[in-house]
Amino acid sequence: MTEKQPRRPGRPAGTSKSADKRDLLLDTALKMFAQQGIAETPLSAIAREAGVTSAMLHYYFNTREQLLDVLIDERFLPARASVGSLFEAHPNDPVAAITALAQRFIDISVKHSWFAPLWIREVLSESGLLKERMDARFGDNEKKAVHQCMLGWQKQGYLNPDIEPELVFLSLFGLTLLPIAAMQNHRIAGKTKLTAEDLSRHVAALLLRGIAPQNKE
Repeated sequence: MTEKQPRRPGRPAGTSKSADKRDLLLDTALKMFAQQGIAETPLSAIAREAGVTSAMLHYYFNTREQLLDVLIDERFLPARASVGSLFEAHPNDPVAAITALAQRFIDISVKHSWFAPLWIREVLSESGLLKERMDARFGDNEKKAVHQCMLGWQKQGYLNPDIEPELVFLSLFGLTLLPIAAMQNHRIAGKTKLTAEDLSRHVAALLLRGIAPQNKE
């Protein structure tokens, strides 16, 4: 008799209807995590918001940690997949690489409305559960590699020596994710007409020319 293979966590076999329910639960979890935080969102609340029973949710995701792992693998990593390639695409041009990186953060946040508020709440915060989970799984090798890359640019004279490599990503998050999250809230409340294109132009001007007035010849 052939031994029955265990079901892969988070990926039950089934019809397209089953897959639709699973995607609905993932989308609902992302929305609620972005709005109120992971620790403050029990699985039962996600099930209720998605219109399914808690038993149905636990059929797909037994624990919050398993749900987070699936969200990381199927939502976060694909969204961030193209970020690292920007440094490879501009190996000797940090200005182009960093400017393109800022634009990529804007593009991701526009495409995925949950990205900016969730990243701010759960990754930039030292106590964020998403940060803890990602650090446990992936460590900080990518962060160290980017840091070394920027130090190399400075030694070669490609990057302003007054730039602090450890603060570059944090600065870019402040220039992109924070405004995007604020614009989302303000747009809902009818308090702003700013667009992602306005933000892109603003960020590029800051990165490329700073805040000093430009000389007119």
